[in-house]
Amino acid sequence: MRAAAPLLLLPLLAACRVEPPAAQANPATAPRPVQVADVALAPAETRAAYTGTVRARREVDVGFRTGGRIATRLVEVGESVTAGQELARLDPADLALALRSAEADLASAEAQSRQAANDAARSRTLLAAGHVAAAFDDQRQAAASAAAERVASARASLELARNRLGYATLRAPSSGVVTALLAEAGQVVPEGQAVLRIADPSERELVVRVPESALPALRGAAAEARFWARPDAPLAATLRELSPQADGALRTYAARFALPDAPDWLALGMTGTVRLARDAGIVATLPLGALHDRGQGPMVWRVAGDRIEAVPVRVTSIGETTVQVSGALTAGEKVVALGPQLLDPDSRVRVVQTRLAATLR
Repeated sequence: MRAAAPLLLLPLLAACRVEPPAAQANPATAPRPVQVADVALAPAETRAAYTGTVRARREVDVGFRTGGRIATRLVEVGESVTAGQELARLDPADLALALRSAEADLASAEAQSRQAANDAARSRTLLAAGHVAAAFDDQRQAAASAAAERVASARASLELARNRLGYATLRAPSSGVVTALLAEAGQVVPEGQAVLRIADPSERELVVRVPESALPALRGAAAEARFWARPDAPLAATLRELSPQADGALRTYAARFALPDAPDWLALGMTGTVRLARDAGIVATLPLGALHDRGQGPMVWRVAGDRIEAVPVRVTSIGETTVQVSGALTAGEKVVALGPQLLDPDSRVRVVQTRLAATLR
């Protein structure tokens, strides 16, 4: 009898078992709790910054117009010069000898020309008297003309020699500041080789290099320049020139931004950053966790009742905790703010918390 007692209790325990609810029996159909963010639309600006150096708009490499050995350099880097000021001198010895040779050639040509002219005059007289043939007189007249042309050539050579002697002194073509020394005293330089570089500081520009992806947004963007020496003094900047060809090594384009109101403290060679701002249209700022990509581009889940639907978006900018997107979103809509990769288009959801649109709090 004692062994049969536990067997009699089994039907009673089975009858007391609690059946699970229908929702618990199929947990896959239960709405998933999600946190959402309200969509708030606002105009946005895209900003880009590029660093460069201050350069003069007009720079010129100055060189001698004749070759020779540099005897004296009269200026240093950073020195201000005026138009016509002497910058350097060549050794004039060879040029003086060339001038003396040209003077001797001219004197010889003039003597020969006078002799040929006298011969031509006598030949004309003898031809009139019938003592010489016309062919003989033609030769004398041609010799006189050739001698006169040689005089003109010798006179031009003499003038050129005088000019070359004058070119032995290098003068500043305009006022400016010496920014580079490209040759030193004692160096032999050919004609036209740069010896000094002079910049006109009256017009200064900020020269930066930009990638090719930034070219479409470069023109028309509002620009502001800040300099490391005075970060609290921004200056208005205007794009003046954009290189039509990329640098062969860096594959970047040189952009020159004019600084029309450049103050006196802005020196050549200073480092500065130009910041560009451009209207990017209407965007929505969402938590970074709302963005998702399933191989077809970025998207967010829009909550419609207890269902969700995918909305393709285009990313405008990404911050540390937020992302700015544009797409088929309307102000006031709700999007899933966290864990979008865990959801499917057929998922049912229920909102448990609404986050601030621009934060993760």
